[in-house]
Amino acid sequence: MPEPVHQRVQKRRDALRASGLRPIQIWVPDTRQAGFAEECSRQSQIVALADLADMELMSFTDAALVELEAEGEA
Repeated sequence: MPEPVHQRVQKRRDALRASGLRPIQIWVPDTRQAGFAEECSRQSQIVALADLADMELMSFTDAALVELEAEGEA
């Protein structure tokens, strides 16, 4: 007879703990909630407009991209 699921899960958890890990619980946004996609879009637009208005940031990211491309060619 196969081992019950709760025993297999407990063995797995015990093995993870023995390897130095511990369980945690995190809360994340519910992507199924009505209006989630619209809110993501709204916030993305705000960030995009802020980025366009910040020329110092644009210069920084352009310089970083040039540096990454140069490292990739080396």
